[in-house]
Amino acid sequence: MTTALPTSAASPRLASYPDLTATAEISSPSGGPAARRLSGRRLRRRLGPGRRIPYGLALGPALLLAVWVVASATGALDARVLSAPWTVVTTAHELIADGRLLSNLLTSAQRAFLGLALGAGLGTVLALLAGLTRVGEALVDGPVQIKRAIPTLALIPLLILWFGIGEQMKVLTIALGVVIPVYVHTHAALRTIDARYVELAETVRLTRWQFVRKVALPGALPGFLMGLRLAVTGAWLALVVVEQINATSGIGYMMSLARSYGQTEIILLGLVVYGLFGLASDSAVRLIERKALSWRRILAG
Repeated sequence: MTTALPTSAASPRLASYPDLTATAEISSPSGGPAARRLSGRRLRRRLGPGRRIPYGLALGPALLLAVWVVASATGALDARVLSAPWTVVTTAHELIADGRLLSNLLTSAQRAFLGLALGAGLGTVLALLAGLTRVGEALVDGPVQIKRAIPTLALIPLLILWFGIGEQMKVLTIALGVVIPVYVHTHAALRTIDARYVELAETVRLTRWQFVRKVALPGALPGFLMGLRLAVTGAWLALVVVEQINATSGIGYMMSLARSYGQTEIILLGLVVYGLFGLASDSAVRLIERKALSWRRILAG
C-alpha cells in the first residue's frame, strides 16, 4: 500500500518548495500513475527553456531596429554618424531601381555559396579520412591543425601572389575559412561514435563503403551540422574582407566605393544585406538540423 507524502502543513521544509509540494500531492494514491507522469512532465518543463516562441529569431533584430528608429527620430543619433533607417530604405529603393544592388547582391551570393560548397565538401572528406583511418589521421590532422592556428585573412597576400585578384582568389579565401570548422566538428563526431556500432557493423560484415554510409555519416551528422553553422558565418566574414580588396563588384565593393564619397547610408545598407544573408543562412542550417535530427530528444526541443 502506498503512503501519501506529508502535505505542506505537516512539513515546513516541504512547504518551502511549492513545486515539490504539488508533486507530492499529485503523487498520492488518489492521483495514480498518470498523475505522477503529468507532474514529472510539468517539473521538467519548468526546468527547461520552455516552449518555442513563434518567430522568436526575429525578436532580437526587431528590437535593434526599434532602438535605431527611436534614436534617429528623437535626434539622439546624428545622421552624419549613422544614417536614419528611412534614409537607408530610400537608398535601397534607388539602388534596386537602377539595378546596382541586385547585380552586386548576386555576385556576392555566388562567391559565398561557391566558397561554402567547396570548403564544406573538402572539410568533410578530410574529416572522413582522418577520422576513419590512422594513416589519414597521421597525414591530414597535423596540417589541418597548423592551418587552424593561422588566420585565413593572413593568407590573403599569398593567395593574391598565387592567383591574382580575380574570382579564384576570393572563392579560395572563403573556402579556407569554411573548411576548418567543418573538419573539426565532423572529425570530433566521428571519433565519438559508439564502438558498439563498429563491432555490430563488423559482425554483420558491412563493407567499408556500407559502414561509412550507414554508420559513420549518420553518426557524424550532428557534428557536421554544427560545423556547417560556424562555416556559414565564416563564409560571410571572409566575403566582407575579400570584396573590399581590389574588387570591382559585390556588396563589399559597393561599400568601399561609398566610403570614398562619405555615403554612410550605402555602407549601412551593405551591412544590413550581409546581416540578413548571414541570418537567413544560419536559419536554413538550423532548420535542416531540426529536420534531419528530429529523432533526438534534446533540451531545446
